[in-house]
Amino acid sequence: MEKIEIKNPGQVYARNFIIYEALGEPVIKKDDWDLKVYGHVKKEIIYKFNDLESMPQENYIADFNCVTKWSIRDVKWQGPSLKRIIEASMPDDECTWVMFECADGYDTPVPLEDALDEKSIIAIKMNDEYLSVEQGFPARPFIPSLYGWKSAKWLTGIRLMHDYEDGYWEMYGYHERGKIENEERFKGFSWKFFKRSSKLKK
Repeated sequence: MEKIEIKNPGQVYARNFIIYEALGEPVIKKDDWDLKVYGHVKKEIIYKFNDLESMPQENYIADFNCVTKWSIRDVKWQGPSLKRIIEASMPDDECTWVMFECADGYDTPVPLEDALDEKSIIAIKMNDEYLSVEQGFPARPFIPSLYGWKSAKWLTGIRLMHDYEDGYWEMYGYHERGKIENEERFKGFSWKFFKRSSKLKK
């Protein structure tokens, strides 16, 4: 199985996931759940869980990296290609952002270019098991290069946007993109620059 290596400066590996539920844990029945792709698209599409399960599946190993500086090593991920799902709805040429929307009211934006990365998926399994409720059952996006708050649990909507909009944590100052390698944790703040400046002051 392919292993994806992402540089994750400032992170410490933990043994177990720390579970966050910013807006509470929703009750979702798999048979009633659906995922809507809409917004600035030529074709709105609604997927049921069986639709996702019947698509070709991406399988790989990649760390989960939380913006609060803990990581889980070598998690197995499985799910259909996010790129395939988005492109099926034919976003218009002016789309630059995607908003992930969730059953609990949580939402978070990602750049369209990251959502269309070849390794971006809608995860339905983790470590060979279907997602647990606390891990976002029945589906959550996973983009290996971005911090975990962008991997929105209990996903119900993918909205294509022309322009950036804040999501839940972005309203509180979290970075618009959240790229791990660049330590994009907070808006207008470069952790690499901070560390470099601190050394210069000594």
